[in-house]
Amino acid sequence: MEVTLTVNGRSVTKDVEPRTLLVQLLREHLSLTGTHVGCDTSQCGACVVHVNGQSVKSCTMLAVEATGASVTTIEGLANGSELHPMQAAFKECHGLQCGFCTPGMVMSSVDLVSKNPDPSEHEIREWLEGNLCRCTGYHNIVKAVQTAAANMKGA
Repeated sequence: MEVTLTVNGRSVTKDVEPRTLLVQLLREHLSLTGTHVGCDTSQCGACVVHVNGQSVKSCTMLAVEATGASVTTIEGLANGSELHPMQAAFKECHGLQCGFCTPGMVMSSVDLVSKNPDPSEHEIREWLEGNLCRCTGYHNIVKAVQTAAANMKGA
């Protein structure tokens, strides 16, 4: 099946099998490997991308369902060499360790802050329940989201 969508601001058309997942399209057909596959069961959140501005676990969506959509991956957040404020805050606040969950955490957090520009610690933790991190203990991730939210509000 032919799938046409916009990925990180670029129009893309690919022939895929009907059962191809969005995460497979991104990683295997477009070589955008920042979107990770961690569990294959929609439990970990490492595969989160934005579809039409909403965070979506790309392992739960067929590529054909994204036809006509605008998809943003972790590779599409930065403006050239300038990190997105959320990416910069994760770096500044040490919100990552091994980095495997980081793309999904960042993408989910950007969606949260777009909906709630001043989330509380509780709201951040609740929003990120679907994103698992086995390294950080979440404290610095919450700090990074709060820092980014403040920076994004002031920008």
